[in-house]
Amino acid sequence: MKFLMQTLIISGLLSFVACAQDKNPINKEHSYELVVSELINPWGFDFLPDGSMLINEKEGRIIRFENGIKTELKGVPKVYNRGQGGLLDIKLHPKFEDNGWIYLTYSSSEGKDKGGHTALMRAKLVNDSLIEKKVLYKATPNTTKGQHFGSRIVFDDNGYLYFTIGERGNRDENPQDITRDGGKVYRLNEDGTIPTDNPFVDKENAKTAIYSYGHRNPQGMVIHPETREIWTHEHGPKGGDEINIIKPGLNYGWPVITYGINYIGTKITDETAKSGMEQPLHYWTPSIAPSGMEFISSDKYKGWENNLLVGSLKFQYLDNCYIKDGKVIKEERLLDGLGRVRSINQGPDGYIYVGIENLGIVKLIKTD
Repeated sequence: MKFLMQTLIISGLLSFVACAQDKNPINKEHSYELVVSELINPWGFDFLPDGSMLINEKEGRIIRFENGIKTELKGVPKVYNRGQGGLLDIKLHPKFEDNGWIYLTYSSSEGKDKGGHTALMRAKLVNDSLIEKKVLYKATPNTTKGQHFGSRIVFDDNGYLYFTIGERGNRDENPQDITRDGGKVYRLNEDGTIPTDNPFVDKENAKTAIYSYGHRNPQGMVIHPETREIWTHEHGPKGGDEINIIKPGLNYGWPVITYGINYIGTKITDETAKSGMEQPLHYWTPSIAPSGMEFISSDKYKGWENNLLVGSLKFQYLDNCYIKDGKVIKEERLLDGLGRVRSINQGPDGYIYVGIENLGIVKLIKTD
């Protein structure tokens, strides 16, 4: 009996390990160049018009990288650096050369409750200092939980600003309640005011900045280069990471429907679909723990045009997703084993740049 029990336990463990493996093939027709070295957690970065980079280190530093030299900016907002929280995304206004606005998301302890929640700020950069700082949105209530802050920023072609906030570990209340922050995609005007056609502006007690809801922890968001739709991805629990196309007012289901389970192996729900809730365009089982997201829209990567790139924190590679007729038809590993891929951007030179934890920012080069 003892031998049988040991056999069953070993068999179960082997089965678990097998199920937890990522089977995407490794693409060997590429290389990379280390552009910015010795970064800890480059959570977000963007390119200034002169080609230099602004890099958010999660711990709360913004680095300007120019001609091989790193300069730490002054005037950076104080961050609530706990768990998954810290200094998150950074994005230049599409008309930055005219108005100078830079946008940041970060976890902030501002407010009456202990802990922190995600905030959105805009500022200008003068002499390596942030000035004219203004918080455009601060989610409430603060909590000392360390998970699910989000947060990515994009601008659409009409100048609207979108940003994501995770459900802050309160899955049973926040994602499905439009009167509460968390588990949402938000839309604002560039100055932080609420667009008059936001989907919930006429709903009593609603957070009127909300654009969509029912999300878990979106750490990737990008505009499709051709359709101009807003694409996001979000962390599932154990399994069930998702890619979604965001539409105004829609419910993306978390936690009522999911393809994932609890980390201990128990079910969250028996339902993977429900009327009135959106199905993901794609989901991962096992979870890859996605972070960072970018489409290839340049001529630097023949054969990969319009492919979607997603970082994997768990398996430490860049996921190259081939898409046809609105479906992911093939995936392969790029930059395999370099480290946890945190952030991705296509630079003004058309090359893809990738932020990797405990390494830095690398340039992706296709070699065939």
